[in-house]
Amino acid sequence: MDRQTQIEEITKELEKGVNEVFTSQGYQTYLQTMAHFHTYSVNNSILIWLQRPDATLVAGYQAWKNEFNRSVKKGEKAIRIIAPIRRKKMYPVIIDNELVEDTGPKIVGWRIVSVFDIQQTFGDDLPFYMNDLLPGMVHDYERFQEALMLACPVPISFEPIPSNAHGFYRPKDQDIVIDNNLSQVQTIKTLLHEITHAMLHHMDAEDSQASRYKREVQAESVAYAVCAYFGIDTKEYSFPYIAGWSSSKDMEELKESLQIIRETTDHLITSIERIRQTENPFCLNASSKERLEISL
Repeated sequence: MDRQTQIEEITKELEKGVNEVFTSQGYQTYLQTMAHFHTYSVNNSILIWLQRPDATLVAGYQAWKNEFNRSVKKGEKAIRIIAPIRRKKMYPVIIDNELVEDTGPKIVGWRIVSVFDIQQTFGDDLPFYMNDLLPGMVHDYERFQEALMLACPVPISFEPIPSNAHGFYRPKDQDIVIDNNLSQVQTIKTLLHEITHAMLHHMDAEDSQASRYKREVQAESVAYAVCAYFGIDTKEYSFPYIAGWSSSKDMEELKESLQIIRETTDHLITSIERIRQTENPFCLNASSKERLEISL
C-alpha cells in the first residue's frame, strides 16, 4: 500500500472514530457540561489565544463560582475580552403587517470583561470525556523526537508547565513549549499537534476567518494521522478531543479540513522519514530557518 492510500485510510478511520464519539454516553455528559460555557466570537477567541495560548475552557469569575463550584486562584491574571452591553429598548418592528414596539434587549455598546481559564481555577472536577494522558513508549524515541524538532519551523523547548496543558504554540513569540513530564507517546503526539499549529496557523491572529474550532481540529487530526502512520495509537485521546472542538455532530470543521490534513500529514511524514534516514542530521543549534530548510 502506498503512502497516499495509507493516509486516505487513516483519515477515513479518523472520521469514523470521531463520529462514534458523538453517540457515546460519556460524550452526552460532556456536552451537558459544555452547554454551560459561552461560545465566543472569532475575535474573542483570537484575544484569548493571544493572551493565553494554552487556554482550553474560559468563564467569568462568578460563572466559575456559581455554576461549576470552582474558584479562581489567588494572583491569576485575567484574560480580557469584549462583551456586548444589552439593554431593553423600545424598538419598532413589523409583525404580521402590524407595527408594534419591541422591548427586547438590544446591543447598545461594548465593554471589556475578564474571564479565566480552567487552569487558573480549582474546585470540583468537570466531567471531561477524554483521557488525561496517553501512556506508552515510542520505538527509536530520541531520533523521532529530534526529527520532529528539525521539521518544525519554530524553536521548541521542554520545561515544566504549571497547568493542565501538555504544550502550546505561541504565535507572538514564534516558539513551542512542551511539558517535560509527559510519556513518550504523549510527547510525540503533543509535539505534532503544536508543530501543526506553527505550520498552518501562524498568521491566524490577523485572519478573522480562521476559527479556533477549525485550528484545533486540524492540529489534532494531523497529530493523530502522523502518529497512526508510524504505528503510534492515539485514538483514545485524539477522537474525543476532535469531537470536543467540533461545533456539531456534522463535523464540518473536520470535513472541510480533510484535504489540508492529508497534505500536512504527508509533508510531515516526508520530513520525518528523510531526517531519520539521514546520518547525523541533528543540527539542533541551527536557526529555525535552517531547520525548516533541512526538513524541506
